[in-house]
Amino acid sequence: MSLNAFIPSLSWLKNYSKDQLKGDLSAGLTVGVMLIPQGMAYAMIAGLPPIYGLYASTLPLIIYALLGTSRQLAVGPVAMVSLLTAAGIGVLAEGGTEAYIAMAITLAFLVGIIQFLLGIFRLGFLVNFLSHPVISGFTSAAALIIGLSQLKHLLGVSLERSHYVHEIILEALGQLGSINWATFSIGIGGIVLIMGVKKINKAIPGPLLAVLFGILAVWGLGLVDQGVKIVGTVPEGLPSLGLPDFNLTTIQSLLPIALAISLVSFMESIAVAKAIQAKHKNYKVLPNQELIALGLSNVGGSFIQAYPVTGGFSRTAVNDQAGAKTGMASIISALLIVTTLLFLTPLFYYLPNAILASVIMVAVFGLIDYKEAIHLWRADRSDFWMLIITFIATLSLGIEQGIGVGVILSLAMIIFETTRPHIAQLGKVPGTHFYRNRERFGQVEIRKDLLIVRFDAQLYFANLNVFRERIDEWMAAKGPGLEALIINAESINTLDSSALHLLEDLLEDLKARNCQLLFTGVKGPVRDALVKGHLVAKIGEDNFFMSVQEAVDAHDERKTTKGAGNVYKEFTLQTNV
Repeated sequence: MSLNAFIPSLSWLKNYSKDQLKGDLSAGLTVGVMLIPQGMAYAMIAGLPPIYGLYASTLPLIIYALLGTSRQLAVGPVAMVSLLTAAGIGVLAEGGTEAYIAMAITLAFLVGIIQFLLGIFRLGFLVNFLSHPVISGFTSAAALIIGLSQLKHLLGVSLERSHYVHEIILEALGQLGSINWATFSIGIGGIVLIMGVKKINKAIPGPLLAVLFGILAVWGLGLVDQGVKIVGTVPEGLPSLGLPDFNLTTIQSLLPIALAISLVSFMESIAVAKAIQAKHKNYKVLPNQELIALGLSNVGGSFIQAYPVTGGFSRTAVNDQAGAKTGMASIISALLIVTTLLFLTPLFYYLPNAILASVIMVAVFGLIDYKEAIHLWRADRSDFWMLIITFIATLSLGIEQGIGVGVILSLAMIIFETTRPHIAQLGKVPGTHFYRNRERFGQVEIRKDLLIVRFDAQLYFANLNVFRERIDEWMAAKGPGLEALIINAESINTLDSSALHLLEDLLEDLKARNCQLLFTGVKGPVRDALVKGHLVAKIGEDNFFMSVQEAVDAHDERKTTKGAGNVYKEFTLQTNV
C-alpha cells in the first residue's frame, strides 16, 4: 500500500489553497460550536460525565481527517453509538462510576482494533449482510429509546435506567405528579428553539443557542434553587494520556458489544460518507480505508479517555452546507474543542441537563424513518415486515438483541432468496428470435416438443431441489411428446459439485426418455465447471449454443436431416474465459 493510499490527506494537503481554507474555516468553526453541546449530551446518553463527550471530540477527529477518504464526514460522538455503549456497559457496571468509565475507554480501543483489522483484511463487505430495511427498523427503534431515555432530564424526575420503551413510558407516567415545571419549561424551550432555528437556516448552530438560553435562564433566574439540575463543575484542561484497561475478563465481557458497535457505526459512517461524496465527485470513498481510519481514530481516542466515535449524519450535513472542502474542517473543529477544554469549561457550570436532553431528543427523533416504512409497504411487503420485526424486536428485547434479530433476518432473507430463485419457462415472441417468460408474456409461442427453461441464479446445493422439481413438473406437463430440454444459462454464474451431479442425473433421465439436453449462453465460469466435471463429453459439444434460437434451429434440423446445427465450437478451447 502506497503512503498516499494509507494517508489520503496527502492528496489534498499538497495542493491546499486559500479558497479551501476559507470554506474549511467556516465549516470547522460551525461544526465545532455544534459539537460542544452535542458531545456533552451524547456522553450523557452513554452513561458518562459530559466532559467525556468533549474528550472524544479532539484527537479522533484529527486522526480521521488525516486517514479518512471522505473530505466532509464529521466524526465524533453520535447518539446511536452512545446508546449502544450504555446498553453494553450498563449491565457490567454502574453508570458514571470509575469502573464504568474505564470500560467505556477500553470499549473504544476494542472497537478501533476490530474496525482496523476489518479494513486491513478488506472485510468491509460484511456490513452488506445488514439490509437497509433492517438498518432502518433498528435505527428508528433505537432513536425512540434514546429520545425517551431523556424524559427524566426533560421532566426533572428520577427514573430508573432502562433500554425498554414500555418500562420508560410506564415509569414516566407514574412520575407525572412530580414534574419539575421549571426544568420542563427550559427543556421544551430548548426543543422549540433548536427546531425553529433549523427551519430558518440549518447552518445556524441551534444547539449552541439552546445552551446559551439554558445557561442564562438558570443563572439569571436562580433556577438551581427551584430544583433544576445542572451540569455543575466541568473539569478544565486536556484529557490525560493513559492506557485502556487490558484486563482479560473485561475484554471478554466487552467483545460482543464492541463487535456490534464496530459494524453499526461503520454502516452509519459509510452511508453518510457516500451520500455526501455523491455531491462532490472529486474524490472516492473507499470502504476499507474508512474502516482503517475509523479504527485508528477509536484506538487513538482510547489513549485520551474517549469513548467510541464514528461519522454522524447531522454534523456531516452541516459541515457540507457550511462549505467544508477537505479534512482540515475537522481539524479546525477539534482545535476549537481543545480551546474549550483549556479555557471555556467554567462557562458550562449552569448548563441545565434539560437542555442537553432537548439537544438529544431533537437529534434522534429525526432518525425515526416512518417514510421508509410507508414506502416499503407499497413497494415490497417482505422488506416492510423485516423493518417492522426489527423495530419491534429492538423496542421489546433491547438494543443488542435488536441488532442480533436484524442480522439473523438479513441472513435468513439472503438464504431464502438464493434457495428459491426465479425460474422461468420461455416461449418465442412471434415474428422475432427473442424468448421470454410465458407467465409474463401471454402471446409467446409454446411448442409441445420443446421445454425451454431459464434459471436466474447460481446453481448450487441450496437451490437444486427447486430447480429439479420445477423442471420435472414442466416435463410432466409436456408429456411423452417432449423431445428436448433447452436450458438458457445466461443468468447462471457458477455451478458447484452438487449442481454437476444433478445435471448428470438429469442427463441420464432425459436419455431414458429419448429426450435431448441442450445449453445456450453458457458463461466462462460455468463452462470451466462443466469441463472439470467431465460433463461436456457426456452432454456433447454439439449441444452447446450461443442463443436459444440457434438451439431450436439445431433441434429442428436434426429432426429432418440428422445434422449437427450451429454448434458452439469454442467451448473446449476457451475454458478459462
